[in-house]
Amino acid sequence: MFKRFVSLEWKQFSRSSYFQKGIAIKILLGLAALWMIASALVLGVAAFFGIQKVMPDKDPITVVNNFVIYWFLADVAFRYFLQQLPVLNIKPYMVIPIKRSTVIHFLLGKTTISFFNFLPLFFFLPFSVLLIINDFAALQVIAWFFSMIFFTLSINYLNFLLNKNNKAFYLILTLLIAAILLEYYGVYSITEPAGYFFNTIYNKPYAVIIPLLLMIILYRFNFKFIRKDFYLDGAISKETKEVHTQELTWLNRFGKVAPFLKNDVRMIIRNKRPKQVLFMSVIFLFYGLIFYTQETYQDMPAFLAFASMFITGGFLMSFGQLVPSWDSEYYKLLMSQNIPYREYLKSKWLLMAVAVVISFILSTPYIYFGWDIYGMIAAGALFNMGLNSFITLYGGVLNRVPMELNVKAKAFSNTQGFNPTQLLIALPKIFGPMLIFYLPYKFINFEAGIIALAISGILGLVFTNFFLNKIEKVYQKNKYKTIAAFSEKK
Repeated sequence: MFKRFVSLEWKQFSRSSYFQKGIAIKILLGLAALWMIASALVLGVAAFFGIQKVMPDKDPITVVNNFVIYWFLADVAFRYFLQQLPVLNIKPYMVIPIKRSTVIHFLLGKTTISFFNFLPLFFFLPFSVLLIINDFAALQVIAWFFSMIFFTLSINYLNFLLNKNNKAFYLILTLLIAAILLEYYGVYSITEPAGYFFNTIYNKPYAVIIPLLLMIILYRFNFKFIRKDFYLDGAISKETKEVHTQELTWLNRFGKVAPFLKNDVRMIIRNKRPKQVLFMSVIFLFYGLIFYTQETYQDMPAFLAFASMFITGGFLMSFGQLVPSWDSEYYKLLMSQNIPYREYLKSKWLLMAVAVVISFILSTPYIYFGWDIYGMIAAGALFNMGLNSFITLYGGVLNRVPMELNVKAKAFSNTQGFNPTQLLIALPKIFGPMLIFYLPYKFINFEAGIIALAISGILGLVFTNFFLNKIEKVYQKNKYKTIAAFSEKK
């Protein structure tokens, strides 16, 4: 039966529109994966020899155990945003005589076969081999290695649950940030109790049973969580709730794009996922505190330009990268109306531009760090409105992943609207302003870099109609591909 499941999953994948993405994108993603694997290998080897050189009086395994807790906490956050959990379309199997347990075990097995589960191997394996070669107790090292693998798989099953419970994720993220800050300012060191725990697992090989039991418990918890709602009526039922209508008449001043703006504002007010994006956009406002408060970055002004762009570009980055996935549930209806496509795109651009302006106003307290920093933030805001907004809209052509606006706690519904292609689209948005600022700064001065960044954004605003017309043609050309992709169920 599992062989049949694998065959059906491959057919679904190979026949879908997602399989038809450009070969160049696949090559770049493959290169990115190889780079991460190579980095993990180098880190695994360098960790052993580096610790021996810097801390010759300490065992490398002890030092790694003291800080491995940060690896796992970061892994939780990394997976939440990037790991695309494989989801089986279970509805067809609900009406045929297949055991529910068989389908659920296959679904959970798919989550195990993930790049994020294999990547830690390339760190822990070479590190463990070097330990054994250098006369560390083989039994203890092997038990420790499998413990790390079991913890990794436990995080995999934990991520399956966190994707359905945003509050739990925000709690873990808050704990991670708090632990880093407490460690940095010397208030409390989480490495001591965590290090004691992981060192105990190393010193007592039979303690490998702890992460093994944790993995089994999380697996069983996921199994019961899915089985609880594994019924046809539960899968197709819809929650009915009262909706309050907002007139939003103040948006009428924007003319033809007003109806689209009203739809977007209502969507943000009423739905969970857009609210999350809005919340994350507010967090971006504090991004500058990481760079402006550190003396290290004062000698690297290109990174200051990077931070300045992010301060005002939080909403643009998080909301804009999911255009047109926000409308995937009714995109077919939207495209069947007698409305200009250009007005639809213009409304998205206008919403992002207004968000940049609001973010810039809210960033006024950064004047505390100096007028040169605030001028860089202003230049970053102009760049975001004039160029990054259009790059983001253009990238939406490659974003054909359907998304549920109200992601509920369903174990078999994880349509997040995110795909790795967006990371590639983000590269010019991130490195573009850094390069535009750095070249004039290098050959002239700091103020020249700010002026170049601001002028590039102003030129983008001047040619707004030109960019919108070009982007409209691309969207029109790919309209039916997008409609077909949004009609699929991932």
